[in-house]
Amino acid sequence: MRLGRILAGLVPGEPEVHGLVALMEIQASRLAARVGPDGQAITLTDQNRAAWDRVLIGRGLAALRRAEEVGEVLGPYALQASIAACHARATSVEDTDWVRIAALYEALAGLTRSPVVELNRAVAVSRAYGAESGLELVDALSEDRALAGYHLLPTVRGDLLEQLGRRDEARAEFERAADMTRNERERTLLLQRAAACARELGT
Repeated sequence: MRLGRILAGLVPGEPEVHGLVALMEIQASRLAARVGPDGQAITLTDQNRAAWDRVLIGRGLAALRRAEEVGEVLGPYALQASIAACHARATSVEDTDWVRIAALYEALAGLTRSPVVELNRAVAVSRAYGAESGLELVDALSEDRALAGYHLLPTVRGDLLEQLGRRDEARAEFERAADMTRNERERTLLLQRAAACARELGT
């Protein structure tokens, strides 16, 4: 972040430099809330937002404003910073501007052509417009070779299926994701979610 601030001072008219600084500042603001005492990763939904560093958020939002002021069109870093800013401004997951986040991910996907970005967009779309809409996008990604072996694809699909009450399918997706990941903590969490789906089914 220090080097980013120095670079922004050297090239103040470069919007992507400000966008990168904004992204780093806002992402760093959540570091203390991302991991529990036992080392378990804490998802954005469950993070204690009171633990987010408001000073870093303020710096990040200021850098994002500079990126918007000097750039006619936002680049990939500034778009990612804009997404992070939506989360930073929200008091809760429910209060988050998911419609804007979905639109920002769509713009980012247009620039990067990244299937991972498309997967993130699917999550945002599910929040903004419902699980069924998100699932349609996820299913469209299922044949993308770049995501073969990527455990977050079945994880997201399982989450959306669970929201839709399709727990048997969700269980299979969580189990598939657990087989793919090399992170033991993630694997344990995924198997717990699969077991919870099984209990709901009474099997």
